[in-house]
Amino acid sequence: MKILLFAGSLRKDSLNKKIVRFTDKLLKSNTEVQTIVVDLQTLNIPVYDADIESKGIPEGVMTLAKHVAEAQALIISSPEYNGSMSSPLKNTLDWLSRVKPLPITKKPILMLGASPGALGATRGLAHARQPIETLGNFLYPEPMGFMHADQAFDEVENLKDPAQVSKLQKLVNSFIDYAGKLQ
Repeated sequence: MKILLFAGSLRKDSLNKKIVRFTDKLLKSNTEVQTIVVDLQTLNIPVYDADIESKGIPEGVMTLAKHVAEAQALIISSPEYNGSMSSPLKNTLDWLSRVKPLPITKKPILMLGASPGALGATRGLAHARQPIETLGNFLYPEPMGFMHADQAFDEVENLKDPAQVSKLQKLVNSFIDYAGKLQ
């Protein structure tokens, strides 16, 4: 199974990029899984604008769309912005919805979120549910939020709490089973 991972954040030292990279490390132990990690920052995706679209879908959007289309499942980790989904994630979903054929439909998607606050981006994950499901995807029913994520990692970006590592590993394994049944 090919799984695409990305963070709904552009910041270089994003906590959600750390969650994505750590989740990728966990997935590497599963020989049935092939992963690709994409950094949205490197794609230079502009804010959605129909005037830009009328001149053609930007190259970065098309690159991401190709990865999404080739993946059997997605894992997205996204921050919460003012109690809602991050603007980079919303913008990415909006652009992907403009690509034909639609690459982001009928995909099993696991949502993760990290924040320095006490809620672990869970309100943002709840808001992300609507556009993801509107596009016809299968959102895994158990998202996972990482609260106080600014203190969650060691110097090599591993999660420090063994209980969190165990919970994430079980969640990812369960998601892989779920995604496999939808293929």
